[in-house]
Amino acid sequence: MKKNIFYAAWFLFLLIACNKAKNGKTETYSSSVIESQEKKQKDPSKADRIIDKAIQAHGGGLYDTADYSFVFRKKKYQFTNKNSEYSYSVTQEKEGDIIEDFIVNGKFERQVNGEPISLTKKQIEAAQGALNSVIYFATLPYKLKDASVNKKFIETTVIKKENYDLVEVTFDEQGGGKDHDDVFHYWINQKTNKIDYLAYNYKVNKGGVRFRSFYNRRIIEGVTFQDYVNWKADLGTPLKELPVLFEAGSLKELSRIETESIVNMKTK
Repeated sequence: MKKNIFYAAWFLFLLIACNKAKNGKTETYSSSVIESQEKKQKDPSKADRIIDKAIQAHGGGLYDTADYSFVFRKKKYQFTNKNSEYSYSVTQEKEGDIIEDFIVNGKFERQVNGEPISLTKKQIEAAQGALNSVIYFATLPYKLKDASVNKKFIETTVIKKENYDLVEVTFDEQGGGKDHDDVFHYWINQKTNKIDYLAYNYKVNKGGVRFRSFYNRRIIEGVTFQDYVNWKADLGTPLKELPVLFEAGSLKELSRIETESIVNMKTK
């Protein structure tokens, strides 16, 4: 009888532990994924250690209970973390209407002038993906600690006479979101442990390759925010080659990724 109770309790624990939130979606993880994550925590790789130091340098534990708002491309965003719980929102005015999108612990909702409205599955996926993406980049490298993230140390390199550790990031299909097959490279400054450059390739909309260089770094109530110049490279360019092309002036500036009017809502 005691053995049956033990097995039942253990099975219930697995069901609870297997539910993880990633990229605004609630995903179910197999026991093998959980075991892999536990192994990473007990015996972190060099890449894990580098990213952990980067998270600490950018804000560390402050991210776990952070509550900030900012403006990006004339839309107001807010992210609120309460350890395992979170909420994201974006607000914009369009043709006299106030449109608000919310993601609360993975559940998406849109309101127009304070009233919930229905959207198609395609509309929800597009809006949810856009909101998640903005928060993801604004809070880098915080989300790189998620269970679905795979980190690999590539090399130590030099960019503009500074030493960097290069870490490649990929995502598990299970829990990695719709764009789980994207590949990212992060160049972490060995002196500051902060991300100065990042690059990624993506598959949607016929694919592309991007390189980002930071500027306007500032620390607001202990959390680092920084803007980026978004550079375009030819499709198929290996991510490792992008810093060399950047220093040679061979990349085309595509846009600016700027977070403005940042406010710590906890001290407002």
